[in-house]
Amino acid sequence: MTFRPNAAALGVTWTKSTKSNQSTNCVEAASLPGQVAVRDSKNPTGPAHVYSPSAFAEFTAAVGNNALVAVN
Repeated sequence: MTFRPNAAALGVTWTKSTKSNQSTNCVEAASLPGQVAVRDSKNPTGPAHVYSPSAFAEFTAAVGNNALVAVN
């Protein structure tokens, strides 16, 4: 994973997650050459995390299987 401080500067088309709602918990993803970027739609000029396609697929599968553990 890499960190980009300004998601808007990536110059890509962002797609809102189907699991997001209109007011809170809004996540957007975008395709880059050989990478997938993720950002908080409420903060379009804020940071983006950039993953390899395989790492992003593993993450979304874990979310779908409720396999993530909250860390306090």
